[in-house]
Amino acid sequence: MMKSTPDLCDQYPELIQVVEPMFSNYGGRERFGGEIVTVKCFEDNSVVKQLVATEGQGRVMVVDGGGSMRRACLGDMLAEKASANGWSGLIIYGCIRDVDEIMATDIGVQALGTHPMKTAKKGIGETQIPVTFGGVTFNPGHYVYADNNGIVVASQPLL
Repeated sequence: MMKSTPDLCDQYPELIQVVEPMFSNYGGRERFGGEIVTVKCFEDNSVVKQLVATEGQGRVMVVDGGGSMRRACLGDMLAEKASANGWSGLIIYGCIRDVDEIMATDIGVQALGTHPMKTAKKGIGETQIPVTFGGVTFNPGHYVYADNNGIVVASQPLL
């Protein structure tokens, strides 16, 4: 079982950065972590849809949705596909929808909030670039750990 984020803070204070508290836990997995894969998109989850269809290999998708509170970057079908393909979880700097179904899915999901409206699908977005929100820069290949206490980021695996 993964250590809690407070335990990681206690054990590795010099190795981690803590994301500002703004996220809520919505997934069926309350604790999750792994290597970071980044997505940068705004009110268009086309790239998220493409990535959840690939092998997750226990990684965590960190989605910089620009903090949009007007559209949902993730719904139940994409969460189920991510779970089936071995993703550990998703951290969405934006909103999700289909919360009840996502809570019943074996995947970690943290987001700013919920919104019932889906995003446009225009194919706009970038992957594997550094993204910054919550006072932390998430770099592809670094590691993120999340639970009900918060989210921490490290440049190396801690578990």
